[in-house]
Amino acid sequence: MDAIHIRGGNALFGETKIQGSKNAALPVMAAALLIEDVCMIENCPRISDVHHMQELLESIGCKVRHTNSTMTIDARNISQDTVAGENVKGMRSSITLLGAMLGRVGEATMDYPGGCVIGERPIDIHLNALRRMGVAIYEKEGSFTARAKNLEGAVISFPTSSVGATENVILAAVMAKGVTVLQNAAKEPEIVALCEFLREAGAVIEGIGGPVLIIQGGHKLHGICYRIPADRIVAGTYLMSVLGAGGHIFLEGAPIAQMRSMLRIAEDIGAEITISREGINVIAQEHKRAVPYVKTEVYPGFPTDMQSPLMSALTTAHGVSVLEETIFEDRFHIVEQLKKMGAHIEQKGRRQAVIRGVESLLGCEVTAQELRGGAALVIAGAMALGETIVRNRHFIERGYEDICRDYRNLGVNIYTA
Repeated sequence: MDAIHIRGGNALFGETKIQGSKNAALPVMAAALLIEDVCMIENCPRISDVHHMQELLESIGCKVRHTNSTMTIDARNISQDTVAGENVKGMRSSITLLGAMLGRVGEATMDYPGGCVIGERPIDIHLNALRRMGVAIYEKEGSFTARAKNLEGAVISFPTSSVGATENVILAAVMAKGVTVLQNAAKEPEIVALCEFLREAGAVIEGIGGPVLIIQGGHKLHGICYRIPADRIVAGTYLMSVLGAGGHIFLEGAPIAQMRSMLRIAEDIGAEITISREGINVIAQEHKRAVPYVKTEVYPGFPTDMQSPLMSALTTAHGVSVLEETIFEDRFHIVEQLKKMGAHIEQKGRRQAVIRGVESLLGCEVTAQELRGGAALVIAGAMALGETIVRNRHFIERGYEDICRDYRNLGVNIYTA
């Protein structure tokens, strides 16, 4: 059975260790393709998206081994320039292999990537940027071929801040001839991780963490050992859980500096937050406050991936909360599922939801339709009275190593079936 069962209604107590970041691991794995050597990636999460990326790397000739939390990638021999199949169609992050393939062999044929149903997320911004670097794109039904005789550095200004497009151009630019300047580059922590990995491997990148990146291409890269940072979205998920259900938890190894916007919201709701080098201590108040208005923004603003988990937490807050989604146009699939549990939520168009707090949620059967919404339903299940069954747990396994283990560490009665 593809389901998670939760008996909720109790406060959370305990501690859990935060896994390595999904959003950092996937582009770093793609970057290893650029290196004709062996790379070791430590703290690499054992999640289904990482497994899919591993299979894609293996399909084009890499030798990959994932033991415990360490992944070893040997990319000395590449035998294919085609990236296709269900691993591409089911995972949006497969698109980062485009820039890596162009940088390594100058050509790639790819199926169009898939992933969660949270909006259109077109890849035109990726393709248009790569065209500026001399890449020719030949589109077909369901796939495309990208080819570059010689990658050339260019000045590229993104019309909107895009994590995926920024990653793709970085991967191509480190192997291009000359200097590439990226303007309006994404600043998310996974971009920083990718740049740090490449810089340690021998690339020359300036402006890391800012909106303008300057990349001097053509430097020889060498194998390294790199540690993936902790996952801010996983840590945020468990933060929202204790805000919703109440209690006292410790998030070991949480990436505090990356979570400032989430921690501010937690304090607005009424939580007591204490940070240390070891992690984040959270004491939730029994009577939590609504937040009048929160909107998702590019980093360092409140993350779009945390919008659904926050919505679950606010369903039993005192007062009215308004959430506005500015990143993706279709990210409120969870609303109807929460309503089945007794939540009072009014959706206004595709971008805004108004949440009026109720006394409690009631357990029932709900269905996950995407990764973070699925995790948010688990949060709701931990909050709800009675039993909740969350169907389609495979969506959740795309980003969480073992969400049931982590919640059991926090005292939740939860299991898979």
